[in-house]
Amino acid sequence: MSEFGYAGKILRVDLSERKIETVPTSDYSDRFLGGRGIGAKIYWDEVPPEIGPFDPKNTLVFAVGPLCGVPVIGGSRWMVCGKSPEPIPPSFSYGNLGGRFGAELKFAGYDAIAVQGKSEKPVYLHLHANKAELKDALHLRGKGAIETRETLKAALGESARVVTIGPAGENGVAMASLLADSDSSASGGLGASMGSKNLKAIVVQGTGEKVRIAHPERFQELRNYYTQIVGGQWEFMSRWVRNYFQEFKMTPGPEMKKDPCYGCLGKCPRKVYQAADGRKGKFFCGAALFYQPWTDRFYGDWNTVGGDVPFMATKLCDNYGMDVFAIDLMLSWLDSCHREGVFSEQETGLPLSKIGSLEFIESLTRRIALREGFGDVLARGLFRAAESMGGKAQAHIETIGYQAERGLYPWYGPKLYTTNAFPTAMEPRLPIQQLHELSFLMAKWVASTYGLDKLTSEVFRKIARRFWGSEIAADFSTFEGKALAAKMMQDREYAKECLILCDFLWPIMDIAQTEDRVGDPTLESKILSAAIGKEVSEEGLYRFGERVFNLQRAILVREGHRGRDFDKLPDSSYTLPLEYDHADPECRVPGKNGEIISKVGTVVDREGFERAKDEYYALRGWDATTGLQTNASLEAVGLAEVARDLEKRGLLVH
Repeated sequence: MSEFGYAGKILRVDLSERKIETVPTSDYSDRFLGGRGIGAKIYWDEVPPEIGPFDPKNTLVFAVGPLCGVPVIGGSRWMVCGKSPEPIPPSFSYGNLGGRFGAELKFAGYDAIAVQGKSEKPVYLHLHANKAELKDALHLRGKGAIETRETLKAALGESARVVTIGPAGENGVAMASLLADSDSSASGGLGASMGSKNLKAIVVQGTGEKVRIAHPERFQELRNYYTQIVGGQWEFMSRWVRNYFQEFKMTPGPEMKKDPCYGCLGKCPRKVYQAADGRKGKFFCGAALFYQPWTDRFYGDWNTVGGDVPFMATKLCDNYGMDVFAIDLMLSWLDSCHREGVFSEQETGLPLSKIGSLEFIESLTRRIALREGFGDVLARGLFRAAESMGGKAQAHIETIGYQAERGLYPWYGPKLYTTNAFPTAMEPRLPIQQLHELSFLMAKWVASTYGLDKLTSEVFRKIARRFWGSEIAADFSTFEGKALAAKMMQDREYAKECLILCDFLWPIMDIAQTEDRVGDPTLESKILSAAIGKEVSEEGLYRFGERVFNLQRAILVREGHRGRDFDKLPDSSYTLPLEYDHADPECRVPGKNGEIISKVGTVVDREGFERAKDEYYALRGWDATTGLQTNASLEAVGLAEVARDLEKRGLLVH
C-alpha cells in the first residue's frame, strides 16, 4: 500500500550483481521530503569522496517528489543526482527534468531509483507490470538518444516513458546529458556517469495506480485557489515567449503544439516545433537560442536561408546527448581562437570559418560525441580543453566575456543582480532555479517600466520584504540585505526541488488580481500538508530546504570545496564590465528607494561581496573565517550524523 503523496518504495539496482530490490521511501522522506533531498541523502550515504564519476560505486539517483503525478499544480518534474565528470574537480551534481517520465515512475510504484555498479554489457532497465527487469541493449549501442527513445517506444508501446543517453554519454563526454520523453533533458554531465555503467536507458510503464491524497477536499480547494491566481503568470510568460520568438526572428514552423508536463494546466510556453521537412521536437528557451545568433551571422537572415538550422542544431545536441549550453560556450571560444589564429581548420579538422552553418554544427557535435580527433580534446569540457592546450588558447577563455562565468548569461549574473552572487559562487553547476526566482520577477518589473505590466518598484519592494526579508533586498545598487535574501531564496528553492515544482509557476511571488500584488509563499506548504496528511508550515517547509542545502554543502566540502576561499566568482565578474541584458539592453534595475538605475558598465564589488559573505555565514551559523559548517549549525538542522563525518575528516568547526 502506498503512502499519502508517495508511492512508498525506492528501487535499488546493482548492475554489477544484477540485483534488484526495494526499500521504503519513509527511510528518507521524513527528513528529506523527496526529489533532490532524497537524491542527496542517498548520495551522501553511499558515495565517499574518493569515488570517481566513472567508478561503479558511484550511485545515480532518479527521484520524484510527493506532489508528482498530481494533476494541475505543476509538480511532476523529476531529478537525477550523482557524481559528474563535468565540474572541476568532478563532484556531486544534479539535473531537473520535466515531461511525463516522473509521473510514470510514480504510477509504477516508485519514488526513486538508485543505480549502482556497472553492467558487463549494455542494458536498459524496464519497469512494467509491477516488475523491474534488466534487458539487453546491445542493439542500442551507438544509437542517438532520440533514436533510442523512439526505438524502445516502438517495441514496447507508446505508453512507455523513456530516459536515455546518446553516444556522448556512452563515450564519457564531460557535458553529456540525458534525454527523456517530450525532449526533456538533464544537463550537468550525468549522462557520462550513466554511460559508464553501461546503462543505456530506463523505461517505465506504470500500472495506472494514482497518487493517494490524504485530504482530497482540502486539496481540491487549494487547487482551485491555485488555478485562480496563476493566470497572471501564464499571461505574462505567454507574452514573453511571443516577444522572444519575434525578437530573434524565430518564425514557428507549420505548427507549434503545446506539450506540457504531465497533469499541468497546458498553458506553458513549452511547445513542439515542426521543421519544413516534417521533423518535430521541443525547441524553447536556451536550447532554441544557442545556435541562432551564429546562424544569423552566417546566413544573414536564417528565416530566408536555412531557417530550420537552429532547430536542427538543437536536435543534433539532443540526439548525441550533449548539453546545448556547454556547446554554446565552446562555440564562442572556438570562434575567438580561430579569428586570432590560435588554431586553424586544418589543425582541428573543423570548418571553423563556417560557424553558424549546418555543416559546422554537424561536424562539431559528431566529433565531440564520438571523440574523433580534436573532438576528443573538446570532449573533456571547455575549461579542461583550454588548459590542456595552454598559452593563447587558455587566455582566450577570458575573451568570451560574460559567458566564461560558469555558463552565466548576463540576465542571470551577479553584475546585474547582486543577490545572485551567492548561488553562483556556491553551486557545482548553473543554479537556474535559484536564479529564476529573481530574474522572472525582474522581467515583470522591466516590463512595467515600458508600461507593459504593473509590477512597479513599490510593488517590488513589498514582494522583496515578504520573500527576501527586507525592502533593501530590492535595491541592486548595494550588497546590503542580499545575504538574508540569498539564504531565504536558497532554502525556498531547495524545498521546491524536493517537492519538485515547476520553475515557471513556483514560487507565486505576485498575484495580479490583488491590490498590492504580493504573492502567497504559504501555498506550497498548504498543498503539501493536504497531500501527505501531515501539517507542514511555511517555515517548516523551508526547514526541509535548509537541511538539504546544508547536506549538499557538506557533500561538496567533503569532495574538495573548502568553504570561503571556494565560494568565489570568476575573475571576470570583477574585471569585465556588464555590456547588455537580453531582457533590457539598458540593464535597468531598481536602486535606492526604487529609483531606476542602469548597471551597464558595472562589475561586482569584490569588497562588498566579501563583507556580505560574513553576514551570510553568520545567518547560516557557519564559521565566518573559513566558511565551513559548525557542529551546532548541522545539529540545528537535523544533520548530526553529517557533523560527525565531517569532524572525523577535519572539515568541521566547533
